[in-house]
Amino acid sequence: MATTNPVVTMLYFAWVREAIGRGEEQVALPPDVDTAAALIDWLAQRSAGHATAFADRSRLRIAIDQVMVEPDAPIGGAREIAIFPPVTGG
Repeated sequence: MATTNPVVTMLYFAWVREAIGRGEEQVALPPDVDTAAALIDWLAQRSAGHATAFADRSRLRIAIDQVMVEPDAPIGGAREIAIFPPVTGG
């Protein structure tokens, strides 16, 4: 019986979006991509733009279904994952 990989909507903001060249994409997650950090590792291999955007992971923030998470957070069941730089206020 064939199984399908879960599809997640990825949202990118600010310079992450600029580096990747789009603000949103749908991705089918491989079974071994089970945490936010593993997702970033996997995404970084998708294109030169992705590699550039995810080169310095200390500059990234991650939200799963609109909840901020740490890199070791599990992503099972996520429908939307956003990646963006830290927001500063003034």
